[in-house]
Amino acid sequence: MAVHIRLARKGRKKQPFYRIVVADSQSPRDGKFLDVVGTYNPMNDPATVTIDTEKLAHWTSKGATPSVTVRSLIKKQAATAA
Repeated sequence: MAVHIRLARKGRKKQPFYRIVVADSQSPRDGKFLDVVGTYNPMNDPATVTIDTEKLAHWTSKGATPSVTVRSLIKKQAATAA
């Protein structure tokens, strides 16, 4: 079972809100997931990203790989936190 860290879309039409979730690679985008690691709200100005770094470290140590978008969001949050 390959585990990925990716975005799951929530919110209304034309008002997206995303959860950063840990899910099996075979499950659908908004389907079953293992854990919620954080959130991403692109509608705020500037866009807000909240990530639980302990959960993220836990899942990456177990072999979960982040998607390209999630990887860029992690870098963005690390840049703003520093």
